[in-house]
Amino acid sequence: MVFRGTITDAPDFDPTADAEALYNAMKGIGSDKDAILDLVTSRSNAQRQEVIAAYKCSFGKDLIDDLKYELTGKFERLIVSLMRTPAYHDAKEIHDAIKGVGTNERCLIEVLASRNNTQMHAMVAAYKDAYGSDMEEDVIMDTSGHFKKMLVVLLQGTRDESGVVDADLVEQDAQDLYAAGEEQWGTDEAKFIMILGNRSVTHLHMVFEAYEKIAETTIEDSIKGELSGDFERLMLAVVQCIRSVPMFFAKRLYKSMKGLGTADNTLIRIMISRSEIDMLDIRECFRLIYEKSLYNMIKDDTSGDYKRTLLNLCGGDDDLAGEFFPEAAQIAYKMWELSSMTKVQLRPTVRPAPNFDPAADAQALRKAMKGFGTDEDAIIDIVAQRSNAQRQEIRQAFKSLLGRDLMKDLKSELSKNLERLIIGLMLTPAEFDAKMMRKAMEGAGTDEHALIEILVTRSNEEIHAMNAAYQAGYKKSLEEAIQSDTSGHFCRILVSLVQGAREEGPADVERVNEDAQELADACNAESDDMEMKFMSILCTRSFPHLRRVFQEFVRRSNKDIEQIIKKEMSGDVKNAFYAIVRSVKNQPSYFADRLYKAMKGLGTDDRALIRIMVSRSEIDLFNVRKEFKETQDTSLHEFIQGDTSGDYRKTLLVLCGGED
Repeated sequence: MVFRGTITDAPDFDPTADAEALYNAMKGIGSDKDAILDLVTSRSNAQRQEVIAAYKCSFGKDLIDDLKYELTGKFERLIVSLMRTPAYHDAKEIHDAIKGVGTNERCLIEVLASRNNTQMHAMVAAYKDAYGSDMEEDVIMDTSGHFKKMLVVLLQGTRDESGVVDADLVEQDAQDLYAAGEEQWGTDEAKFIMILGNRSVTHLHMVFEAYEKIAETTIEDSIKGELSGDFERLMLAVVQCIRSVPMFFAKRLYKSMKGLGTADNTLIRIMISRSEIDMLDIRECFRLIYEKSLYNMIKDDTSGDYKRTLLNLCGGDDDLAGEFFPEAAQIAYKMWELSSMTKVQLRPTVRPAPNFDPAADAQALRKAMKGFGTDEDAIIDIVAQRSNAQRQEIRQAFKSLLGRDLMKDLKSELSKNLERLIIGLMLTPAEFDAKMMRKAMEGAGTDEHALIEILVTRSNEEIHAMNAAYQAGYKKSLEEAIQSDTSGHFCRILVSLVQGAREEGPADVERVNEDAQELADACNAESDDMEMKFMSILCTRSFPHLRRVFQEFVRRSNKDIEQIIKKEMSGDVKNAFYAIVRSVKNQPSYFADRLYKAMKGLGTDDRALIRIMVSRSEIDLFNVRKEFKETQDTSLHEFIQGDTSGDYRKTLLVLCGGED
C-alpha cells in the first residue's frame, strides 16, 4: 500500500530528548502549548509511542495523564488522541459511540465502512484489551436489524483482498444485486449485505460498472431507492469507500465543518486517523468537489491551538498551489464517466390522485372558502394532493359549475406565502415558469439566480411553452424582457437559452473530441473569446453530449471544467455556466443545493423555495430529496420543518412527500 500521508517519521529522532522537551513544556505554572503541538504533530505515531515509553523511563510518569492534566477542551482531546495507537484510537471511538444513552451511528458507519482487514482485526483486539469486552457483542447489543447484520459482517475483517477477479462472478453479482432490488417488489437485503460486505474492492468496482449497464442507474441510486435509515447510510458509505476512500473522507470532513457549529469529534477522528495514510489524497478530493482547500476550511472554522494542530496535520494549503493535481483530475474524469453512463430514474413526489372527481373537488373548495373564515386544511389537502393536470380540471369545473374564477377566490381568501404557493400549484407549469421569470425581472433589482435556474433546467418543450405563456400573459416576448433587464455576455447566454434550441439526443462521438479541444484552447484565450466559445458549446449541445465533452476535457487539460469556470470567470456569467455544468452532471443535486441555499442562515428565500418545490414536485423531487439528504446529512423534510411555519409549512411538507 502506498501511503500518502502528511505526517511521516521525523529524521534524527531522539525519543529521550523529545520526552524531556515535553516534560519542560509542562513544568511549572502554565504549559508551552506551541512546543507540545509542534513536537507531537511532527512525529509519526510509532515515534510517539517511543516518546511515551521514554517519558516513563526518564520521569516515572505517564505522558498521556500529564497531557490530560495540562491541556483542556478540544485541544486536549486532539493531542491525547494523537498519542494513542491507531487501533486503540479506533477502539475508543467505537466504545464512545455505543456507551451510555443513544448510539452515534454515524461514527460506527464511518469507522467500520472505511477500515481494511488488518485495521479491523487490530481495532477489535485493542477494544478487548482496553474495555475487557467483545466489540462484536457490544455492537450487537446496541444496534438492530439489517444495520446490525452489516456491521457484524464488516467487523469480521474478512473482505477478499486477493486482488483476483472472476469475470463470471462479477456478472453474477451484478445480476444478483439487480434481482435483489430494482427488479422486484421489496428488497433482498441479505444479498446486498453478502456481496458488499465480502467481495474485494477491485471486484466490486467491476460489479458496479456491470450493474449500471443492467439497471441503467448507479448502485448508489438503487440503494437510495431501496433501503432506508441507518442501513441505507451504511451501505452508501461502503459503496463510497469502495469507489474512493479519500473522496468519502473529503465529504465527511466538509459535512463536519459546514453550517453553524463544527462536529469536532468527526473532524478530530478523521484528521488523526488519515494523517499518515491518505491525507494528501483527501486534500485533493476536497479541493476538487468544494473549490476550496481543506486547509482554508479548517482555518475559517476553528481557532487557537486546536486550529494550529489541525493545520499541522493537514500539512499545506492547496489553494496556494494554483494548479490541479493529476490524482484529482483522474477522479474528476471518473466522475464524468459515471455521470455519462448513468440513466437516473426520475421520481416525483406528487402523482395523479386515484378516483379523481373534479366536480366534487370544486364543490369542496367552494365550501372551504364560503362564509366567515377559510378552511385552509381542506384547500391544502385537495390542491397539494392532485397532479397539475387534475388541478386544471378543477379550475374548469369551478367555473362551469359555480360561474366563479377559482384563482380569484383563492387569492382573496389566502395570504402571503401560503397564497403564493397554492396559486403557484394551480397555474400550469408554463404559466408558473412565465410568472417566475416575470417576478425575477420586475421592480428595482433582478434575481439573476432565478433566471439562470429556470432557463438552464427546462427542456426545449418547456421553454417554448413558457415563451408562449409569457407572451399571452404579459403582451411582450420573454426574449425582449431579458434583453431590457440584463446586459453583456450574461444577456447573450440567457437569450441563447430562451430559444429552446438545445440539441437533443445522445452524444455525437465525433464532435466530442472537437468540442473538448475547443474548450481547452479557449482556456488560453482572452476572457471575452473564452466566454463566447463556452457559450457556443455549453448553451447548445445536449446534456448527454456535454457529459462526454467534459470528461474528454479533463483528459486533455488535466483540469475539471467546474474549476476552470470558478477560476477564470466571474459574476453572473460564471454562475450561469456553473449552473449548466452542475445540471449536466446531476440535476437533482443542483436543485438540492439551491434548496439548501434558499433556507440556510438567517431568513428564507421563499420565492426560490416555492419555485423549486412546485416545479419539481411532479418531475424529480424524490431524487432531489435523496441528494439533499446525502449532501446535507439532514432531510429536506427536517429542513423545511425548521425553517417555515403554519399552513405554508404544511403544504410544503405534503409536496416534499416524506421524511428520509
